[in-house]
Amino acid sequence: MPKLMFYCQHILGMGHLIRSIEIVKGLIPDFQICFINGGQVIEEFKFPEGIEVINIPAVKTDSEFNELKPVDDDFTMEELEIIRRDILLYTCERFKPDILVIELFPFGRKRFSFELIPLIEKAKSMGTKIVSSVRDIIVTKQNQQRYEEKVCRLINQYFDMLLIHGDPNFVKLNLSFSRVDDVVCPVHYTGYVVQPLPESNSSLQLKKPLILVSVGGGRFGHDLLECVAKTASILKDKIPHQIQVFTGPFSPDAVYQKLQTITSNQDNINVERYTPNLLHYMQQAELSIGMSGYNTTMNILTTGVKAMMMAFQGNNDKEQETRVKKLDNFGRVKMIHQQDLEPEKFARQIIDYLQQKPTKLKLDLNGVSNTAYYLKQLVSKQVMSV
Repeated sequence: MPKLMFYCQHILGMGHLIRSIEIVKGLIPDFQICFINGGQVIEEFKFPEGIEVINIPAVKTDSEFNELKPVDDDFTMEELEIIRRDILLYTCERFKPDILVIELFPFGRKRFSFELIPLIEKAKSMGTKIVSSVRDIIVTKQNQQRYEEKVCRLINQYFDMLLIHGDPNFVKLNLSFSRVDDVVCPVHYTGYVVQPLPESNSSLQLKKPLILVSVGGGRFGHDLLECVAKTASILKDKIPHQIQVFTGPFSPDAVYQKLQTITSNQDNINVERYTPNLLHYMQQAELSIGMSGYNTTMNILTTGVKAMMMAFQGNNDKEQETRVKKLDNFGRVKMIHQQDLEPEKFARQIIDYLQQKPTKLKLDLNGVSNTAYYLKQLVSKQVMSV
């Protein structure tokens, strides 16, 4: 069985980790897998059985991506860089992968070049095929031309394949990265990577009608959560419903406690940090309110739930805004703007939107199986460029 090493670094939210693990689940039947997790460990998050997981000393950042920080304060960032690089090189030497999949790099994670370039060079010296795994929309940079030149140089120097986890009929990578045609290795759109819908969970007794509110990892979206918490008392006497809020495992204690205080006397809203059963809640919800990240968007499309979505704006990041604007224009979701976060106004919008019927949107959601196909073709040296 061929060996595949998968590197994933999540530093702010959980999206990169969730998408990467869904891809890995689709590879388990055909590959022996070593998964490298460079982000903060989430105790409730369960990795699939049958793979080796290495949690290297974790790194995180703030919402503006100003600096990288060790999750463990016992280390300096300089010490952590050496430790992480050595672990990666040792693991590569020991595991001897046929394929090394690196999530996002070189389109992102530039500040992890200290470990990724040595890892890639080590792997290539062993005859390993190098693959870049990226989502549909890339974060644009202030000096976009210089950035794209560097990405093209790195991918053309080191990589054997680029996999874009999106549907070109909805969003092409060219929208956020203009030089896709200058990439010399095979480039494939896989379709979107989605989590499979779970079977019904009889242990979850949910009050209905349900309004589900979630903001991914929880390091941002706090203003949306606070607005929802203050909106609960207004909605209570206007529509029958139960609001279930998940703040995310990385939500600061101060934010979590503030929400608990706001909602302490409200019996129509419940605030928790995290659930591994988010899709169960979404399947049964009448409305989902949250951020417009990749995975949340895919969950909304697969469950068919009505959705109100707000874009993350930190670090001048337009990825989520681009995605939710397109979905809003198609009539599939309602976009939440910053000026909407006033409880009376937001309550009216919720009531109005619940009366509407969203349009259906057909996208290629076969990203897991198509990714497995292309990687199997690569390892058997039969891949052909599109």
